[in-house]
Amino acid sequence: MLGVIVNTVAVVLGSLLGLGGKGLIPQKLSNAVMTGLGLCVVAIGISGIIEEGNTLITIGAMVIGAIIGTLLNIDGALNRLGQRLETKTPHDGKTSIAQGFVTASLLFCVGAMTIVGSLNAGLYGDNDILFAKSLLDLISSTMLSAALGIGVMFAAVMVLLFQGLIVLLAGFLQPILTDMAIVEITRAGSLLILGLGLNMLDLTKIKVADYLPAIVIAPLICWIVSWINSLL
Repeated sequence: MLGVIVNTVAVVLGSLLGLGGKGLIPQKLSNAVMTGLGLCVVAIGISGIIEEGNTLITIGAMVIGAIIGTLLNIDGALNRLGQRLETKTPHDGKTSIAQGFVTASLLFCVGAMTIVGSLNAGLYGDNDILFAKSLLDLISSTMLSAALGIGVMFAAVMVLLFQGLIVLLAGFLQPILTDMAIVEITRAGSLLILGLGLNMLDLTKIKVADYLPAIVIAPLICWIVSWINSLL
């Protein structure tokens, strides 16, 4: 769990650095930074989507995930949680805690480095990938928190829980988190990241959180496809 703890601390530290410098940035520059980050998030999303994978699995995961997320109203639940946190947390009122939390959580938890690094840590005690990811997340959380506020810091909880669970359950998850499953998780997550980027640019108002179940559905569909192939 050392790699997970280091990664969690890196997100918290980066967020504190970003929040500390936020007050020193004029509003005009802050708006420019937000636009720049929005463009970067869009680029990250697109780069993950074009990764070779099975388009039908991606579509299936997104459709099923959207149905589940909409019925559960995950976006509404996160916004209500964000509103409660805003009443108890120092907040400038200009940015949504829920937006910062969801954006940072997806960026920090979706991707091959997260999954492969956590599996390596759980199976072999090898934290090298998570250490490298911690450095990247330190830089990312600093920039994100300067633009999106304190919600980014709360994403450290997701880093701890998500990566920690993969480390603890690595032996069980290894057969499920195949190379194909990791690719499809990345593709589904990248679509959500693209949606977040478009929202940050005020081009859309997609309820991205309602699509979060797609990240879980994607590897399940991969497992079903592999099981069917084994029977044929």
